[in-house]
Amino acid sequence: MTASALPMVVPLPGLPDRVRIHEVGARDGLQNEKGTVPTEVKAEFVRRLAGAGLTTIEATSFVHPKWVPQLADAEQLFPLVGDLPVALPVLVPNERGLDRALALGARRVAVFASATESFARANLNRTVDEALAMLEPVVARAKAADVHVRGYLSMCFGDPWEGAVPVPQVVRVCRALIDMGCDELSLGDTIGVATPGHVLALLTALTAERVPTDVLGVHFHDTYGQALANTLAALQYGVSTVDASAGGLGGCPYAKSATGNLATEDLVWMLRGLGIDTGVDLGRLVATSAWMAGHLGRPSPSRTVRALSHEDAPADPKEQ
Repeated sequence: MTASALPMVVPLPGLPDRVRIHEVGARDGLQNEKGTVPTEVKAEFVRRLAGAGLTTIEATSFVHPKWVPQLADAEQLFPLVGDLPVALPVLVPNERGLDRALALGARRVAVFASATESFARANLNRTVDEALAMLEPVVARAKAADVHVRGYLSMCFGDPWEGAVPVPQVVRVCRALIDMGCDELSLGDTIGVATPGHVLALLTALTAERVPTDVLGVHFHDTYGQALANTLAALQYGVSTVDASAGGLGGCPYAKSATGNLATEDLVWMLRGLGIDTGVDLGRLVATSAWMAGHLGRPSPSRTVRALSHEDAPADPKEQ
């Protein structure tokens, strides 16, 4: 990548010096694919992401294969990447999923809950409170095993059935996840309807309820093109963990209006221009996403990938 293909660095006051990117492409990005990606390709994807400098890469999900068939190979995949010198969290929906993850030596797990009753029913077939009760023993057992636990909270800003989600409703579930022992909490804009003012309102309310900003991450979808604006608002508030998906892959199989995640390349481009360190080699990351686009048979939706690789069509993976 030439110097002319990099943004001019112009910092803004009040932003973090460094941002930790929580890369979700290999899990959240691939879980909604119509076709099954071979296990070896997934493993190579994770390895290339690590090679690009990403230090937290969500590897897979130990959800029952019936519900997420694209990630049915979790037991086969995890041993192929477990030697990488990066954090490799995995999603676990219940105690059975935790058992499967611990048996393979996972040291970081993620649990997931919903801020709305409608999505809790659609995704977990439970009420919000029933889902939280189900998670309590999962978190307790993980912590007893000295495993780091991340809590995902979906529908923090809007729900396809219920519309805008009241901030106090979200704060209540956030507080419950922290109180049960989650080490960090990812605030999910599952259908991409958040705007910066809404983001700041939620973060301010969480601070008022004694949820520390340093345990929060943000997880924005780019349905309406707001993901970067929302991320900047969160950074200005003091959040320094941002979820993103290489190439902008992803969606949610239980919320059809959910489109792709914030593209990691687009995030890195913005952060580099702001002088914020990520440790990510943008050129290697772009090459990785272009390579995966070839395997998926379509161009990457990331604007930065397209701009820097000049790809009008996905590359042939045989030529990479």
